[in-house]
Amino acid sequence: MARSAGLIGIATMASRLLGVVREIVLASIFGASATPAMDAFNVAFRVPNLVRDLFAEGAMTAAFVPTFTRTLKSRGREAAWRLGNLVINALLVVTGVLVVLGIVFAEPITRAIASADIVGDVLRALGFATRAASPAGFASVEGKLELTTQLTRIMMPFLTTVAVAVALMGMLNSLHRFFVPALSPAMFNVATILCAFLLVPAMPALGLPPIAAIAIAAVLGGIGQIAIQWPSLRKEGFRYRPTLNFRDPDVLEILRLMGPGTLGLAAVQVNVLVNTSLATTEPQGAVSWLQYAFRLMYLPIGLFGVSIATAALPDLSRHAADSDRQAMRGTISTALRMMLMLNVPATIGLIVLAQPIVELLLEYGRFTSRDTAATAAALMFYAPGLLGYSAVKIASPSFYSMGDSRTPAIVSVLSIAVNLALNIYLVRVMGFRGLALGTAIAAMFNAGTLLFLLRKRLDGLEASRLAVAFAKIAAASVLMGAASYYTAHWLVDVVPGAAWYWRAARVSTAIGAGIAVLAVSAKLLAIAEFDDALGRVGRRVFRR
Repeated sequence: MARSAGLIGIATMASRLLGVVREIVLASIFGASATPAMDAFNVAFRVPNLVRDLFAEGAMTAAFVPTFTRTLKSRGREAAWRLGNLVINALLVVTGVLVVLGIVFAEPITRAIASADIVGDVLRALGFATRAASPAGFASVEGKLELTTQLTRIMMPFLTTVAVAVALMGMLNSLHRFFVPALSPAMFNVATILCAFLLVPAMPALGLPPIAAIAIAAVLGGIGQIAIQWPSLRKEGFRYRPTLNFRDPDVLEILRLMGPGTLGLAAVQVNVLVNTSLATTEPQGAVSWLQYAFRLMYLPIGLFGVSIATAALPDLSRHAADSDRQAMRGTISTALRMMLMLNVPATIGLIVLAQPIVELLLEYGRFTSRDTAATAAALMFYAPGLLGYSAVKIASPSFYSMGDSRTPAIVSVLSIAVNLALNIYLVRVMGFRGLALGTAIAAMFNAGTLLFLLRKRLDGLEASRLAVAFAKIAAASVLMGAASYYTAHWLVDVVPGAAWYWRAARVSTAIGAGIAVLAVSAKLLAIAEFDDALGRVGRRVFRR
């Protein structure tokens, strides 16, 4: 599992780093609060992106991989290929209908998400006193809702492309082909970067706003995700067939798992959707500040949480099929300890270095120092939820592998309710920062509840071993954070330059100091997970 997670991590790192480059390019060209373009794009992309996140890292994978793996193991590849074709064609039909509906009803969908008046009316109907919408709020800016509606219509076909791409990803993962599927999301980032440079200047000549080029890039990125995976699947023997049967038992099983499964893994994305809607009541730029911060926070989730969970899922499915609870406990415990070793230091690092990281990556062109301060504040409050997000990626599929999609669905609904209640209160007290904090707390609630129920289901999760590992990792990470924080502040006086290379020097030195302290602390505390990681890397280097 560690080897597979490593391959996924390498591919995901390439994708996520390209994602950071994408955010740098967009921030430089469009800024955050300087123009309404990025706020409009982020709201318009919220609906198709919600479906993408649910499919790509959620219910589709969690429901499809166990069923496809079981079919592959019990009936062979031909039966598995037939199931793959049935699922792809069903997705084409279902998402095609959704795309048409999304294009037709783009205006009311946009207004439902972005109208400060509607948000305020709903909150007041629930009995909550709300702050008056900012004069610079979303709905009050002339042409902003119309621009958002236009971008929504352009991006709707992205749903179909990403649904097919995820089906291909699930089949390749079931065959233990992890690298190419993990690399495929990079095509979205590549398309965005290329269109930002090539299409943005051409949009006015076509009678379209410059930001429309980024909406077009989303659709092209979805097509690219299919194109990069198709050759690998053909090499395994898959051939596309236009067969469709919604009554097939395996298709019905996948749909049965996906219904509540989508709800079970939806908490994070629905909470982000709620945040987007509530953020439209804040000053211009709030939607983009939260979006930039969430993207930076999501980098370690993609590198560590998703890669570990994706590698563990086929093993969990096999152990569940064999009714081997002891093996399941071991796999989940190993995955959680690997996640803690990577994500606890990442959480502390994001909190203490939020300001210099955002300044280094985003403060160029139209992205101002005010945008940097606001985005860094949101990142600091999002960061504690990193552990919760990553743990959910491991815990929810564990239930699905046992054929239980009901429990994660119920817990997800509860966490959405917790997030809504927290954010309605915190946005009045802390503004957009409260939205980030409420989402982080809800993620921790979601993960804690799932792990508690999973522990009861499997008669334990090696809790004492997990607790000892967490205590040691947390202690080492706090020392690491202190070293990074004081190094960064000291370097501001020693290396005060504002050029990007001086910023990079300060951030990299602070991170290097923190990693050095983390390594020494891990050795002194005898953190087994750290030693295992070093040993694995060392053996691979010396073998080569």
